[in-house]
Amino acid sequence: MRRLLSRLGGDTVYVLVGFPLAVITFCLTTVGLSAGAGLLVVWLGVPVLALTLLVARGMGDVERLRMRGVLGRDLPRPRYPTSPPGAGVFRKTITPLAGGQPWLDVLHGLLAFPVAIVAFCVTVTWWVVAIAGLTYPLYGWITSNIPGNTELPELLGLGRGYVVDSVFYGTIGLIAAITLYPVVRSCALIKASLGRALLTGVAELQERIDDLTEGRHAAAHAEADALRRLERDIHDGPQQRLVHLAMELSRAQRELQKDATAAHETIGKAISATRETLDELRALSRGIAPPILADRGLAPALAALAGRCTVPVELDVQTAERYTALIENTIYFVTAESLTNVAKHSRATSCSVGLIRIGDTLLLTIGDDGVGGAHVAKGHGLSGLADRLRAVDGELSVRSPVGGPTLITAEVPCA
Repeated sequence: MRRLLSRLGGDTVYVLVGFPLAVITFCLTTVGLSAGAGLLVVWLGVPVLALTLLVARGMGDVERLRMRGVLGRDLPRPRYPTSPPGAGVFRKTITPLAGGQPWLDVLHGLLAFPVAIVAFCVTVTWWVVAIAGLTYPLYGWITSNIPGNTELPELLGLGRGYVVDSVFYGTIGLIAAITLYPVVRSCALIKASLGRALLTGVAELQERIDDLTEGRHAAAHAEADALRRLERDIHDGPQQRLVHLAMELSRAQRELQKDATAAHETIGKAISATRETLDELRALSRGIAPPILADRGLAPALAALAGRCTVPVELDVQTAERYTALIENTIYFVTAESLTNVAKHSRATSCSVGLIRIGDTLLLTIGDDGVGGAHVAKGHGLSGLADRLRAVDGELSVRSPVGGPTLITAEVPCA
């Protein structure tokens, strides 16, 4: 109840204060635009228009601060054009006229005026009806019992129909009081929504573009790191083993004509080296999407990952849908990298992998009963997962206290 009353009071203040601010902004904006347009023929209109846009910007900043309380979150401030260093007087004068956001501030100053009038009138009317209706029996009783007062009760309708009038007006006041919060809240939200669309829409779009750009850069960086790591691992591991294997086979070929027993031993070592190389190549290929993922989907591909893990894995995939290649590859890579870390570092005896679709989000969970201590800091096995998920607007959370257990959660939008 306290929170509701606090919200009602905040919305009421927002609407009531917004009315005089809207009147001031509308008057300054219309006068400035009219004067600026009229004086353009003698170039005096340029500084007048620039000053008008600066005033609209300042009033927009005030409105952005006020909207935070109604919308319940911080709102980004758009990027306004700035003059380059060393710019002349004329360039500095016309800079406020450049870009789209300054003119959106002006448009808000014009459109917010009628909206503020309607919101102000509705809010004041609802408050007056609620207060007057609920207190009608009280002041009606007081005025009807003033000694010598015979005309006022008649004027107020407090004669013989006083009880009926009290019930009637009290009912109206009660209805107004019950609907006061949704009505005032609606007025505040309509006014704030207009401000958000015109005063922060460009900024929110720019933030979204920046996030997507940063996500693409992060994904490209993660992909480059993965390729460099794969190249290094192949060079240091399988490539060296294959060179050694070729040398062993050449020696076996030479020994075959002289000493069959020695050749047999050499061939045996070569076979062992071949098996080790194949095992290492399988381990390296866990971060590369296999054909089974493209052909049959996530469930069989994750089952193949679970079957290759050296720690027993309990797999629970509750979606059989096919998704875009980017989403499926991301889910596969996160699972492969997580299971690799479980096998290498967790000292776990069991592991679980779950995948379920909740609305428009795929929820992937990987848990183990190991020693914990996993995190996404640079230099650790999970460092590239957050970047990969950001490329698809996903999120990664890791809960791994020292001593365990570990739970990795990845949320990937799939709409």
